[in-house]
Amino acid sequence: MLPDLGKYAFPVLSAYAAMFILTIGVILTTLKRAKTSKETLAKLEQKQKAKADE
Repeated sequence: MLPDLGKYAFPVLSAYAAMFILTIGVILTTLKRAKTSKETLAKLEQKQKAKADE
């Protein structure tokens, strides 16, 4: 059910592939940074709690 793209098939499909790869990259980068941020926040909260307990 693909439309006939004619002579533009390669540029159009390449653009779709590039957008797919870039989108996956942005999602993975966001998830990695979120994990790092959560770990950093947990460490800071532990330090703050330890200071409060002193």
